[in-house]
Amino acid sequence: MNDIPVAYGHQKKTTDFIVANPQCMITSDPGTGKTRAVLDAHAILGGKTLVLAPLSILEAAWGEDIKKFQPDIKYGVAYAKNREKVFKQSDLDMVITNFEAVNFLRKNTRYCKQFDTIVIDEFTAFKNRTAKRSKNLKDIIHHFTNRIAMSGTPNSNTILDIWHPAYLVDDGERLGARFFQFRSQVCTPKFNGFANEWIDKPDAEDAVANRLRDITIRYALSDCMDLPDNVTRTINTNLSKQVQQKYNLLANDSVLYTKTGTVNAVHAGARVKKLLQLVTGAIYDEDKLVQFIHQERYDIVMTLVEQRAHSLVAFNWRHERDALVELAEKQSITYEVIDGTVKAEKRKDIVTRFQAGQIQMLLCHPQSASHGLTLTKANTVIWCSPTYNAEHFQQFNQRIHRAGQKQKTETILIQARNTWEPEVYKKLNTKLGRMENLLHILQEVGHGKETK
Repeated sequence: MNDIPVAYGHQKKTTDFIVANPQCMITSDPGTGKTRAVLDAHAILGGKTLVLAPLSILEAAWGEDIKKFQPDIKYGVAYAKNREKVFKQSDLDMVITNFEAVNFLRKNTRYCKQFDTIVIDEFTAFKNRTAKRSKNLKDIIHHFTNRIAMSGTPNSNTILDIWHPAYLVDDGERLGARFFQFRSQVCTPKFNGFANEWIDKPDAEDAVANRLRDITIRYALSDCMDLPDNVTRTINTNLSKQVQQKYNLLANDSVLYTKTGTVNAVHAGARVKKLLQLVTGAIYDEDKLVQFIHQERYDIVMTLVEQRAHSLVAFNWRHERDALVELAEKQSITYEVIDGTVKAEKRKDIVTRFQAGQIQMLLCHPQSASHGLTLTKANTVIWCSPTYNAEHFQQFNQRIHRAGQKQKTETILIQARNTWEPEVYKKLNTKLGRMENLLHILQEVGHGKETK
């Protein structure tokens, strides 16, 4: 008896698009099942496929989806410790590895020649054209006949983010082979007091989407699935008089003296970072030691967690993680942590137990848990503090609002008045607004409608 779930209609169309377009970009929303479509396309195309993906989802997303949807695919997962051994296995249909493996492959290009297809999952990892791994992938990409690039958040900060991923797919055919020429076409320079800042032109999204329309397919989550509503709400708080005084002192003087250490923020960027740390409860001094400031933020988060059966909590600082872990243990709340210190094998086990309802609070750093994971047992995402990374923000929120979710979901943003936090969320939403604009255009042209 075949118990493999039937693919959704949009997944079948995505699979057909991949088969018909050896070089393509899939920009469908997180949660629409892009991985399934790629696996089905591999089963049709045959040959051998290399998958580059975030470390946290090599087994938890790709491995599990192979077992669920294409169990006949023989695959190997290549981590740093077993990389060469896996690449030497000639009987594998698919090798799944992390982004940093491109540095290994650049030095060992003989391993590239065995593959027909490369899949770049979350291609924004290669948006910086000058990064070592971006340069190395560019040097080896010609070995792959079929190239598939995937991301639900293709230009989270600026239209420029999409240039290098597009170049990796089509060798610069559509957006040009010269970055600075592309930048001058889609951006305008603006002097910010220190250097030129490149601002997207009003029609940049239209121009780029039209150039990429023939190799891009996109589906919005709302168009594919009838999911319960997601509601975003903000909890506004006030710092105590004493904490606000410390905040204002650091903001004005760039120096804060505590009983046990000195905090010194030498430039504007560092000052904002330190201020955001302070608002969430603690701050790191010159010796990188934690200086505790207040407890209120942690108490708010844990009150919200206690009121819910299963929640995801996003943290940005180690002091947040440690304080919330301490409170969870005091309050007998079952919890697990996913961040850069947790190995991939353990992350897979954590996800399985969370989905089985065994964990009440999953405490996550967005960078480590924003891609590929399905965590639909939760119906709430709680942001203990904001992130500046728009991609991580949207992707992390989609861990619960995706296929398989049967409950109404909520995203809770906690921010303190008279601090930088509201401004950070404002900037974050501005970045998301520009990104959503491009995604809407890509959705239109991806269905055969040319923008005007």
